Amino acid sequence: MTSIQQRAELQRRIWQIANDVRGAVDGWDFKQYVLGALFYRFISENFAAYIEGGDDSVHYAGLADVVITPEIRDDAVKTKGYFIFPSQLFANVAARANTNESLNADLAKIFSAIEASAMGYPSERDIRGLFADFDTTSNRLGNTVKDKNARLASVLKGVADLDFGHFDDSSFEAHQIDLFGDAYEFLISNYAANAGKSGGEFFTPQHVSKLIAQLAMHKQTSVNKIYDPACGSGSLLLQAKKHFDAHIIEDGFFGQELNHTTYNLARMNMFLHNVNYDKFNIQLGDTLTEPHFGDDKPFDAIVSNPPYSVKWKGSDDPTLINDDRFAPAGVLAPKSKADFAFVLHALSYLSSKGRAAIVCFPGIFYRGGAEQKIRQYLVDNNYVETVISLAPNLFYGTTIAVNILVLSKHKTDTTTQFIDASGLFKKETNNNVLLDTHIDQIMAVFDSKANVDHFAQSVPFEKVAANDYNLSVSSYIDAKDNREVVDITKLNAALKTTVARIDKLRAEIDAIVAAIEGEELEA
Repeated sequence: MTSIQQRAELQRRIWQIANDVRGAVDGWDFKQYVLGALFYRFISENFAAYIEGGDDSVHYAGLADVVITPEIRDDAVKTKGYFIFPSQLFANVAARANTNESLNADLAKIFSAIEASAMGYPSERDIRGLFADFDTTSNRLGNTVKDKNARLASVLKGVADLDFGHFDDSSFEAHQIDLFGDAYEFLISNYAANAGKSGGEFFTPQHVSKLIAQLAMHKQTSVNKIYDPACGSGSLLLQAKKHFDAHIIEDGFFGQELNHTTYNLARMNMFLHNVNYDKFNIQLGDTLTEPHFGDDKPFDAIVSNPPYSVKWKGSDDPTLINDDRFAPAGVLAPKSKADFAFVLHALSYLSSKGRAAIVCFPGIFYRGGAEQKIRQYLVDNNYVETVISLAPNLFYGTTIAVNILVLSKHKTDTTTQFIDASGLFKKETNNNVLLDTHIDQIMAVFDSKANVDHFAQSVPFEKVAANDYNLSVSSYIDAKDNREVVDITKLNAALKTTVARIDKLRAEIDAIVAAIEGEELEA
């Protein structure tokens, strides 16, 4: 079976488990149990492989808990960030799940113990609360303990039967980790696709994430760190990891997320993509009013798909106008539309060598008032490198055609590039998608800054300023006229011929009718 076939089969089976096991439970509510079980299995196998160290004579799952010394435990937590006793491993719990009458209580204790193992260590913040949404006592699993245990056992059994290869086989290790990560991303994307509007709030489709990551890291041979101020489940950050695997990311992956459940998804996602606790820092909280990382070194790469036009405190909080992130623009984003607040936040965190690629609602590029003043600040200070209009229906939960704003603090000229990529998409059942060929087209013209009719234009500062700092792509790129060109002379000649033919046929029909009527009179 090829790698592609293996992934496809794995995805088919894991989605079947997610649907078959949940029964009457809503798929959105049930996602935490499938995702949590997958994560539990991954960290168990990853941890066992670390303890065994490639020694075939050691089988960690078969050891008794009592043989684990405090020194082994201390060393493991310092390295992996957490500790799991042999009896707590996924494989051992899943093997006896069907006959364990206290399964739900045992799982709760195990998850609590794994989180507690990091207390007092540098990884404590990264591990704390990871299993908070895997509520083994929830009535969503069933009304009785027996019902809860039966459903939990089914989830564990289903995940246990998935073939990911083996951590202790060095020739498969990287491939196996990729499969775990892919399976998790696949589940999240499917839940997002079926979650309606809320799906777009925590997951950016991989094809769009790939474009955003390439824009943010274009021509950078290394970056100090990557940041997403509204990171959702971490999909954008992890696309950056995939794109940048062959290069150097010195200090790792940073993000902030407001929703607690999604915050947990993001941290799990990091572990499942083999990003160790000391290489990521995901924080919980409101980025606009309670930002983290402001005192850190600026970021070389920023990627973001913040919520569109959400409300925020804005002018209701008089301290915000003096905030270092917003003060330079001289005005705050409207209270009813926080879009430019996220943009200014990202700009303030951007290093002098880096780029930020931000998905934006189109309205912010042409509306007046405070948003126009912020656009003027961005353009006058030469921070806007490119504005890209995308096709509609690329994201979950919305059909609008969004834009990508690329910010840079190292532009070599004062032009602003506009790219109309609204025609680049492949239509699928529920959503449009960007193909690799589409991404290549966008990146090629982004790199060259060439003017291409109906596709890309680099516009002088003076023209943008004279246009009231309007940054709508359609204001600078004429849409291609796909209407058929008609030769009026030929069309008129053809019409004359057709009319003459009709007149002749009508005369012939009239003659036939007259002849028939004459015969009837004679009769």
